[in-house]
Order: sequence, then structure tokens, then C-alpha cells
Amino acid sequence: MAILAFNCNQFMEAYFALGKIGGVAAPLNFRLHPEELTYIANHCDAEAFIMGEVFVETVKGIKKDLSKVKNYISISEKPVEGMLHFESWITKYADDEPLILIDEDDPLFIMYTAGTTGRPKGAVLTHKNEIVMWMLGSIFVFSESGLGDVWNYKAFGAPPIFHLAAFGYCQFMFFLGATVVLPTEVFNPEYIMKTIEKEKINTILLVPAMTFFLLQVPDLDKYDTSSLRIWASGAAILPTETRKQILKYFPNVKIFDLFGQTEMSPLVSGLSPSDAEGRDTSVGRALPFIEIRVVDNEDKDVPVGTVGEAIYRGPTVMKEYYKNPEATAEAMRGGWFHSGDLVRQDEEGFIYVVDRKKDMIITGAENIYPAEIEEVLFKHPKILECAVIGVHDQEWGESVKAIVVCKQGESMTEEEVVEHCKQHLASYKKPKSVDFMDVLPRNPAGKVQKTVLREKYGKSVKY
Repeated sequence: MAILAFNCNQFMEAYFALGKIGGVAAPLNFRLHPEELTYIANHCDAEAFIMGEVFVETVKGIKKDLSKVKNYISISEKPVEGMLHFESWITKYADDEPLILIDEDDPLFIMYTAGTTGRPKGAVLTHKNEIVMWMLGSIFVFSESGLGDVWNYKAFGAPPIFHLAAFGYCQFMFFLGATVVLPTEVFNPEYIMKTIEKEKINTILLVPAMTFFLLQVPDLDKYDTSSLRIWASGAAILPTETRKQILKYFPNVKIFDLFGQTEMSPLVSGLSPSDAEGRDTSVGRALPFIEIRVVDNEDKDVPVGTVGEAIYRGPTVMKEYYKNPEATAEAMRGGWFHSGDLVRQDEEGFIYVVDRKKDMIITGAENIYPAEIEEVLFKHPKILECAVIGVHDQEWGESVKAIVVCKQGESMTEEEVVEHCKQHLASYKKPKSVDFMDVLPRNPAGKVQKTVLREKYGKSVKY
């Protein structure tokens, strides 16, 4: 069943109800183009389609191209002609638990990846994957959070729950008996601050992109956020300077930095508050039951402290990419899931993300990792967010380009950005060119879409 909706209780009900009856949920990114929605709904063999009221017309427009969908269900105030009405529909059936037996290896979700290269791939996650993940997330966060009677607490799931980081967070909060508060608005920083104050939120999940904008809310300290105790950050790396700002404005919180990817259900490691001192650029150590290796291009372990690709094994690894045996075989070489993330690991097992393998810049014979330069740029007080990519260079093959978004009311010159980098980086790593944007292109998971930036700067402009 394909699901296209903003965060709402019906979305959550559909997730769990499908699991109860042995169905499979395929949540759709509501920012996708109708052609992309059509592709995913057809690729996952959706036989039913649930949609929020604002997406009814979108679905009507692609109906003729949906090859297998038999039933359309609207989450709307009033029934829509030719569609089942969600609230009316569920009142016709009993409240009893369905007597349907589910095997732990049965599929529960098909979560489509962002599709940074080619078509998005559907990661098939099983009941076992998710139940184990609920337990691991719960153990990690609450082993040192000190919340105690967590069932009395309120958790705010701010990001869209079609994304597994957000839904996974809600899952383990339900697992612990907490109340989950879902936003009634698409991301609005002031609304989030008001909700924390009004609902007396105790724990929140935000992706770093959301946090950047939340910290820009005027008069941030006028809101009563004293109830907030846990700040979970995931889906992208939390810059050190952003971490410092969180602790400045929300002094009662403990920050739990979560790291993983959809194919791992999604967590693989976490940095807890007690481990963060002196390691605030780390994403922590492997969660229980998950094995992490750091390997070279031949899948041989690299020495401690050396950069390599992170590969994983454990009970939360996806079952497969749906209808894509070639991609599955490539990702699961040797029985280990290959993440595509370049990391290094210290003697104590702490992981430090260097970059995505495909994002590495090679200038001359030197490997340059954009994340290292981005970390330096984030330290500048005028910079709100940034991205670093490699662009064509006739002499060196590639050169470093920085794309910078300044904080409101601030401005910078290219020379100012380059000079800042020269003070903190080896000369060959500093940007050769700088562009400024009002906002960076991001996917709904909050990750910068560097493919979009490369298309804009890497193909058409020569430096």
C-alpha cells in the first residue's frame, strides 16, 4: 500500500495496521514530482493508495498510470467520489486483533532511498529488522537519559514520517509507552518552539537542517523549554558548532547523535552524552548486535585511524532492494552491507564520518573530503550552512568549490571565505571558488542534494 500524506495519526495507523495483517507499507515522499510518485507506486506493486486531502488531486492526475492500484483511500474531512474514506472505512470493522501470523522475515516496509544516482531503490525491511531496531534505539537513548517513567513523557516527531529516521524515532517511543506528538504543520521553526512550550515536550528529534533554522528563531530564549530533556539528532552529521549552540540555548538537554541509513533500519551507531566530550565530531560506537568494519576497495580491513568504507552486518540489515537483485548483490558483497560512507575508527571503536565515497574530491593526486572543509566553514559566525563539491578543473582534474548560505542580515565575500579556510586547513584543501545561495537544495531527509549542486556548477562552469 502506497501512502502519501503529511504527518498525521492516520498515517501512523496505516503503518501499524498493515504490519498486523501482513501487508507492506510503501511511504512516498510528498515532495516528489507526479512522475516520480507514479514510478515508485508501480515499482512497489502497490494495490492500494492512501493519500492526505491535499494530495487527492495529485493522485487523481496519475491514476490512469497506476497499473495495479485497486483501491484509493482518502484521509479527508469529507468522502471523495470514487475513493474510500479512511475514517468511515475503519468504522465498519471490529476492533479485535486480526488473527494473522507473521513471520519475522516477512517484509514490513519498502522504504525508497533518495535516489542520488538514477532511480530510487526500494529497501525491503522486515518485521525482525524493525523490532530489533526499536529495542536498540530504546536501549541506547534511555540507558543514560535518566527519564525513568518514560511512559509519562511526550516525544515530538518533527521530520516527515515517510522518512525512516523520523518514523523509527516514533516507533521506539511507542515501544516505551511514551506519547508521540506529531506536527500539524510542515516544518516551521516558530511552530516547533511554541509546541515544545505548549505541550511540555520532553524529547525531540530534529535533523541538522531543521536545527540550523530553529536556532535562528528571534528571541529564542523567550520560550519555556525547561521540559525538554533529550535532543536526538539524525539523518545527517551534526556540526560541532551547531551542537554548541543547542547546548547554549537548551541547557537542560542531553544530545544523542544517531547515525545510520535506511538499509540498516536505520541506526548503526550513536554518540551518547557521556561519550561526547572530546569526541563531538564522532557518531559514536556500534549499537549492540551490529558489527562494523572499515575496509579498502578490496574489502580488506584498514589499520585503525585510516579512512575506509564502513560495512555492516547484523539483524537490522535490510532483506534486499525490491526487484533489484543486481543492486542487492553489489551492496551485500561477502555478506556485509556496503554503506558508501567513508569513515575512520579509533582504538576505542568510535566512528568518525569523513564523507560519502562518491563525494570525495581528487585534485591532482590528493584526496579531499568535503565534510572536513564544511566543518571548518560552519565555525565562521556569519555562515548558516554550506556545501563543498568538486568541479571541473583543467589543470588538476577537480578543484574545491564552496557553496555558502549566510545567516540572515550577514554577507561575505569570496576572499573572506577562502581566508577563513586558509587559517584552519592545508592550502590545497581551501576552496578555489565560492558561490553564495539563499538556501541549499535538500531532500526531505534534510541531506544536501550535492547532485543538484554538481549539475549547476560542475558541468556547465569551468574554473
